[in-house]
Amino acid sequence: MGFRCGIVGLPNVGKSTLFNALTETAAAQAANYPFCTIEPNVGRVAVPDERLRAIAEIAKSANVIETQIEFVDIAGLVRGAAQGEGLGNQFLANIREVDAIVHVLRCFEGGDVTHVEGRVDPIADAETVETELMLADLDSLERRVPNLAKKAQQGDKEAKVEASVLGQALELLRQSRPARLTQPKDAEEEKALSRAQLLTAKPVLYVCNVDESDAANGNDLSARVFEKVAAEGAKAVVVSAAIEAEIVTLDPEDRAAFLSDLGLEETGLARVIRAGYELLGLITFFTAGPKESRAWTVERGSKAPQAAGAIHSDFERGFIRAETIAYDDFVKFGGEAGARDAGKLRAEGKEYVTQDGDVMLFRFNV
Repeated sequence: MGFRCGIVGLPNVGKSTLFNALTETAAAQAANYPFCTIEPNVGRVAVPDERLRAIAEIAKSANVIETQIEFVDIAGLVRGAAQGEGLGNQFLANIREVDAIVHVLRCFEGGDVTHVEGRVDPIADAETVETELMLADLDSLERRVPNLAKKAQQGDKEAKVEASVLGQALELLRQSRPARLTQPKDAEEEKALSRAQLLTAKPVLYVCNVDESDAANGNDLSARVFEKVAAEGAKAVVVSAAIEAEIVTLDPEDRAAFLSDLGLEETGLARVIRAGYELLGLITFFTAGPKESRAWTVERGSKAPQAAGAIHSDFERGFIRAETIAYDDFVKFGGEAGARDAGKLRAEGKEYVTQDGDVMLFRFNV
């Protein structure tokens, strides 16, 4: 599996510029006026992982296939979105469909880009968007929770679970706190909270869009954002959308030198992806052979049959075992044969928890 991230923020903070750079397309029109993105543009990009190239070289693979991430560029939000202002209803509908929110904040002064509220204040921008999402969730739960409570009193077990966890979320929202702070007491409540598709229950990655000169170390504005996310237990990265837009116009062999001149070791895409993986608790495992080496994404904690299912449902249904080599051992001993001879190839059963970097071969029977 990959994952789907919705790029959101106030108008004119650099969402579409970042989207174009990340997906190396011009699918989203970047313009200096609100709502230049009306329909959500979707782009899929390969997840960079140096381990995959090393595995493919050792396995002498004819093809190399990265796992992918999907970015959705969602229309800019304004105050009153929860009541349908601007493109509010459409914004809220689109954001319900993503796994995580990439919240772009303007952290640069000056320039010829007009801020929709006439000032540069990333904390206020973040609060504006969060408030609209909380208002939408609050409206939804204030209508749903009383009905669930009545059904729970009548002996409906499913309603009892939902009333408990959504009631907790409702109390948080009434305190102006996001639903992601809800603490389900068991797996049933976790599933009920997930089914509710609350906007503020989605994990958030803040992207501080800075000038080129601040791309390496950030600035005072991005520092304020990092203070905010530290208090919330969230994540943030510093990116210059302008630099990312320039990088994609360069030949691949020129990109490393360009980044080095700016004091950067990697692209903003790599930083966003790594932070997104950490945010969603995702890991990568690999398959390798002469035909192809390929990267696959699963949730941390996934057992071997679930990893097999990421490749094909038949693999999971007929799972027998997973022949597994840790990445470091695969490289150290020169591939599958060397790892097997060194006793580093393990036969793992249905209860094995997949580890990041595992190189796996699944045995199955259907």
